[in-house]
Amino acid sequence: MNPTPPSHRLPLSGRLSYAATDAAGQLVFCVISFYLLNFYTDVVGISAATAGTILLIARLIDAIDAPIWGMVFDRTHSRWGKNRPWFLWLCFPFALFGVLTFCVPDLQGPAKAWYCGITYVLCSILYTGINTPVTSILSALTPDPNERVTLTSFRMFGSKIGVLAVNASAYPLVKWLGNGNDRHGFMLTMPIFAVLSVALYLIAFRNLRETVVEKKKAAPILEGFSAIKGNWPWIIIFSSSLCFWIAFIARISMAPYFFEHIWKNKQLTALANSLDVISLVSILALPWLCRRMSKSTIWAWGLAGAVASQVLLYSGVLSHSAPLMFAGWIAGIITSGAAMALPFALLSDSVDYGEWKTGVRAAGLLTAIGAAFCLKAGSGFGGALPAWILGATGYVPNTTQSATALQGIEIGFIWLPALFYLFALLPVLFYRKYERMEPQIHAELEARRPLATEIQP
Repeated sequence: MNPTPPSHRLPLSGRLSYAATDAAGQLVFCVISFYLLNFYTDVVGISAATAGTILLIARLIDAIDAPIWGMVFDRTHSRWGKNRPWFLWLCFPFALFGVLTFCVPDLQGPAKAWYCGITYVLCSILYTGINTPVTSILSALTPDPNERVTLTSFRMFGSKIGVLAVNASAYPLVKWLGNGNDRHGFMLTMPIFAVLSVALYLIAFRNLRETVVEKKKAAPILEGFSAIKGNWPWIIIFSSSLCFWIAFIARISMAPYFFEHIWKNKQLTALANSLDVISLVSILALPWLCRRMSKSTIWAWGLAGAVASQVLLYSGVLSHSAPLMFAGWIAGIITSGAAMALPFALLSDSVDYGEWKTGVRAAGLLTAIGAAFCLKAGSGFGGALPAWILGATGYVPNTTQSATALQGIEIGFIWLPALFYLFALLPVLFYRKYERMEPQIHAELEARRPLATEIQP
């Protein structure tokens, strides 16, 4: 494989600034992904079924707002580019509603559920708006597929640092600042993460540059969707990513219930979630691995390993072996890391495929649906399905659980993720054919379309 031309490589400052974008998003949204379901049921006092419905409704709204955001991005024209200005414009509103999501007033009856639903939906919409450019800007930062993989590794590095920062400090901060009152603790902790998030987005806005600029005007709205027609690489990425996020979010959202009620040690939740940083082992190795084997092979093995890790985790539960249980947990973190990172890099290649096949380049639309929608819808189902399982099996907050409720926790934590990791693997088995076409597609696009290098302030 040919090395990346120097002109197509970003300097270290650019790579680190790209990493800052996902670190910024995770400082707020990681708290939501990991802790919101437990916050709703055990802190605020909403029933598990109601909490699951709130999570799902918010995500289904993304079926509407994700493509709308994508079309807006494709039609954005500013002196800062198409994607970069949204880091500046949306970082403050996103951080604000991240705080409001955890500042639930002591309302009675349905009013409490309505407040939770409205704040979470608005935060979710804003996260789609600010997270989608993190993916769609990748094709504008460099035209080289190898450098895109490297940048994706840096992005995932930033993501995992953000996740580590949250999981290592969120619970201790909530306990310390709340002085035993978790509701007040979350109200005082979230502004800290919000301020750090805004600072990182502003750093990324200042340092990143969109150097690959297409002269052609954005396609009409309906024509933009034609870039999806026959775009099998994108369809594979979309279907696999949606199932992956259902599995991933179900696993982490059920972790607090598992460690408190099955493993009988609630304090292990923070430790287990903090171990997510170990996924950097596979993420940072991606550029090296992609020079030695196909991306589709790495992707498939990552998902297969995630399935196997759930079985290993269950073996630890069955034998009451903490080392075996944590081996399964850590194996799942490492294998899912590659499966999480690769689709973000491959989406830029699917944008190229859509342009090559149809003549329509819709980077914003394809990445909004293929990344942001999959993440958000997958998170919704990944949070709702376990919550509904808890409700159906008789889970009661802050008390000793029945045998049926414990079985529900086990299903939501182990077998539900294993099933959807398997569903995510199946479409990936058909991706290799399209990966082989990438050099031809890239060469023909380079000859077909005029590109300009634009210096942005």
